Amino acid sequence: MNLPGSFEYCRRRTLRSRSSFRFAFRLLPPDKVRGMHALYAFLREADDLSDDPDPRCSLADWREQLNAALAGTFRHRCHAALRDTVGRYAIPPEYLHEVITGVEGDLQPVKIRTFDDLKTYCYRVAGVVGLACVCIWGVKPGADSAAVHALSLEAGYAFQLTNILRDVGEDRDRGRVYLPADELASFTLDPSTWHEGRHAHALREFLYFQIDRARGFYQSSASLGDLLTPEGANIFRFMCRGYSQLLERIAAAGVDSLDCRVRLSHVQKLKLAVGAWANRWRA
Repeated sequence: MNLPGSFEYCRRRTLRSRSSFRFAFRLLPPDKVRGMHALYAFLREADDLSDDPDPRCSLADWREQLNAALAGTFRHRCHAALRDTVGRYAIPPEYLHEVITGVEGDLQPVKIRTFDDLKTYCYRVAGVVGLACVCIWGVKPGADSAAVHALSLEAGYAFQLTNILRDVGEDRDRGRVYLPADELASFTLDPSTWHEGRHAHALREFLYFQIDRARGFYQSSASLGDLLTPEGANIFRFMCRGYSQLLERIAAAGVDSLDCRVRLSHVQKLKLAVGAWANRWRA
């Protein structure tokens, strides 16, 4: 597939996704929109391979295909666009390999032992994604690269913790528990029985403990926007507002969030979009 065809595939792959924030890419200039589509398509394919009980290829093969793609041999329709994006925006290939390592961990039942283990997982599936996005979005001239790196990881932790809290019930039913086992034990909780009424108070307290932790990451990463280009700052702040609002809906639902996936309402999404587009024209 030629390069324009590859970018068109990535665009359509992004539009077919279930992500609530895919339209945020449109806050960027056209060339960066294409880059985000290419990155997203690659990430979506990797994630789908970890969830599909009968995948078209293994993640090990997907890793080999990535190496080949970066060397100029394309075996998937997203590869030409991905290679162009990696080269154009100087995205370190190890970020893409870390993502594959992260989703490989989802192939077996997941049990996170400690918060340090959880941070490692969040780094692999969200932190490096944020770092790759920042490569595309761009940073202000003279910005402290170490600060950009650290704050990008903090934002990744915030987003992924929110995703984990949103999906706690679904993940448990699939044998995946991403919340630290030692912290669960400190609240005398066992995922196999935490739905029982006698554990309601402990479960509520545990969820609020994790929610407060995620809030802390949102607060500590907020200054990243000050180091990005205007369009980068706009999309970053848009995503922060969206994910933090989702977190607050989880907090409002409490233990009921274990039985149904919490989502932003259409009205909330519309307000976010209007605000982001207004900021785009002021930037």
